[in-house]
Amino acid sequence: MRTININGIQETIIERSDYPLERCKEILNEEVTAILGYGPQGRGQGLNMRDQGFNVILGLRKGQSWDQAIDEGWEEGKNLFSIEEATERGTIIQFLLSDAGQIQAWETVKSYLSDGDALYFSHGFGVVFHESTGIIPPENIDVMLVAPKGSGLTVRNHFLAGRGINSSFAVHQDASGKARERCIATAFAIGSGHLFETTFSNEVHSDLTGERCVLMGMLQGAFLAQYEVLRENGHSPSEAYNETIEEALQSLYPLVAEKGMDWMYANCSTTAQRGALDWAPKFHKAIKPVIQDCYNNVLSGEEARISIESNSKSDYRVQLERELEEINNQEMWQAGKQLRPLRPENLS
Repeated sequence: MRTININGIQETIIERSDYPLERCKEILNEEVTAILGYGPQGRGQGLNMRDQGFNVILGLRKGQSWDQAIDEGWEEGKNLFSIEEATERGTIIQFLLSDAGQIQAWETVKSYLSDGDALYFSHGFGVVFHESTGIIPPENIDVMLVAPKGSGLTVRNHFLAGRGINSSFAVHQDASGKARERCIATAFAIGSGHLFETTFSNEVHSDLTGERCVLMGMLQGAFLAQYEVLRENGHSPSEAYNETIEEALQSLYPLVAEKGMDWMYANCSTTAQRGALDWAPKFHKAIKPVIQDCYNNVLSGEEARISIESNSKSDYRVQLERELEEINNQEMWQAGKQLRPLRPENLS
């Protein structure tokens, strides 16, 4: 374990060396992990656990996800079952359906939970916003969370590359007296690299804010704003795309990921450094109130209400595809489709 100290705030980071694979297998020796759902997280976490030799089964409805699981080596009657049977067989139930799917399946899943089981989430949404979701776990089970800091695809790809993904973890309810150990062992079983502790509330509030702001929503908005300004001032699509997106993702952001923003600044021209340093405070001043507004909406439950309401509509998928297609059809991303194949690594 490693203790970090930032401005007087101490945090304990749990590393893989603290819980090597054999220790995790000892902790989970008598457990059957039942993963409900085979979306990005269910698939990534399930395949990683299976590859590492843990006793893991899937619980799915027959359809596209079921067929994909069969194609990827899961076997009906051996480690692939209905949601009901998997929940009944499992002792750690990974509830990895979508937020909307969890609401729909909750009463069924709840009826199959047994005394001493552990209910596992990778997002605190259902439990924290229980007034809207109706998800209130019974008192005789453990309730825990492991939230990888990346998509399920990243969870899988990092594992295949021999790397781990950072994850947060939390214990919401410890009925068995061993919830923390079960949680941490499962976190490394799914392919986590290191862990930091949180709460269900903090996880969901930070996650929803991040998705709406710098991770996705603000990123798309900022990219589009700069691209449009350049295009409206006579720059070509390829120039606008390269200056806005290609250079960011292929050159500068990897430098930030490697050693931090200061290191990225230090490895740019003096002209770029001066402009970045001068303009960063202006963007901070303009953007922080928007992020605070977003956080307030998350904290109040308004963002959860909007999400549940929209996801519950019968035409949700149709509307979602329409909105995603609008983004796909933006000139900026159409330019990207033609320019990405010209990256040196894509040329034969």
